[in-house]
Amino acid sequence: MKRREFLLAGGAALLPLDAADAKTMTANSGNGGQTFTLFLGGDVMTGRGIDQILPHPADPRIHEAFLKSARDYVGLSEQRFGPLALPVDYAYPWGDALAELDRLAPDFRIVNLETAVTSRGEPWPAKAIHYRMHPANLPCLTTAKLDCCALANNHVLDWGYEGLADTLNTLDRAGMQVAGAGKDAMAAARPAVLERKGRRVLVFAWGMENSGVSAAWAAAFGRAGVNFLEDLSSAGVNTITDAVRARKRPGDLVVASLHWGSNWGYAIPKEWRRFAHALIDEAAIDVVHGHSSHHPRPIEVYKGKPVLYGCGDLINDYEGISDYDMFRGELGLMYFLTLDHAGRLQKLAMRPVTRRRLRLNISSEEDAGWLARKMDEECARLGSRVELAPDLMLQLHWQD
Repeated sequence: MKRREFLLAGGAALLPLDAADAKTMTANSGNGGQTFTLFLGGDVMTGRGIDQILPHPADPRIHEAFLKSARDYVGLSEQRFGPLALPVDYAYPWGDALAELDRLAPDFRIVNLETAVTSRGEPWPAKAIHYRMHPANLPCLTTAKLDCCALANNHVLDWGYEGLADTLNTLDRAGMQVAGAGKDAMAAARPAVLERKGRRVLVFAWGMENSGVSAAWAAAFGRAGVNFLEDLSSAGVNTITDAVRARKRPGDLVVASLHWGSNWGYAIPKEWRRFAHALIDEAAIDVVHGHSSHHPRPIEVYKGKPVLYGCGDLINDYEGISDYDMFRGELGLMYFLTLDHAGRLQKLAMRPVTRRRLRLNISSEEDAGWLARKMDEECARLGSRVELAPDLMLQLHWQD
């Protein structure tokens, strides 16, 4: 049986880990040591309860079915873990993650920012949940030295076009690049261009209706909004291919940041895989950065290119939500991808973090072990494996 047929038949799940280690933590393999390391984070939700513990909280009024104040999310955390001394400093929500970022020193830091940064606007009508962070709390983002925020998601217009304008202006004044939203269709489609070591990384972002992004939010000529992708058809692939070809130069690495799919569940539909593979084959995408799920989803390496189907939440205020305990929603991952000069994955290490007291904490051995086992189980279905290293980092292994 050929290797690809073997993997598609689920053979990777039967391999002992050392046999599945044909391609793993070899950062300098075959590229003269010229590598890039990207930090990718999933959803960063610094609105609502997180905003309320910072020095300059926005108006706490919210319009949800059961809670009417964003401060109630702080109260849910305090009920579970004890009182917080408020306000906290701007670095507090990142907790232990900041030291990890400094220790591993990625070349670029990219997240999906899933909140409006505004104190103005009206809540988008007929929408159940609205996130916002006061612009004066922006140091909560700059303290993490983020290079790029993907904005093509289902919360960036929660406070209308005024809120989106504030978000774009506030991030721009801070020197933070964005992708996936803008003052019109052309601006929303424009990638962030990150430059270092004489190389460029282009970050494109798209939002899809299956993640809750409304088609009404699509940017258009003369109208602000998000970079909206209608579906996962060949037309969608062509849209992305055309966008990349118009911007990519020889030597550029390209990240496609996709807000897609449901909040919960591990299954990866066949159409997702077909779409991700087509982006690599036809649009010359080097990294697929998927998000929307509240927990990590499996990872695939296709032709040497990583596909993160769902990075899971990084920062949120969900500590009082217990309806989905089976997914261990309090656990998250920080993703560190090392790519060679051709954009091929050389190394993928993940730091498990546990959200507690509205901050990120390095996970215990028990929590890291649970994540490692679950990710290994799910990734094996896609031909890769996950191992818990002695330093409690998760390491991806794959066949190339």
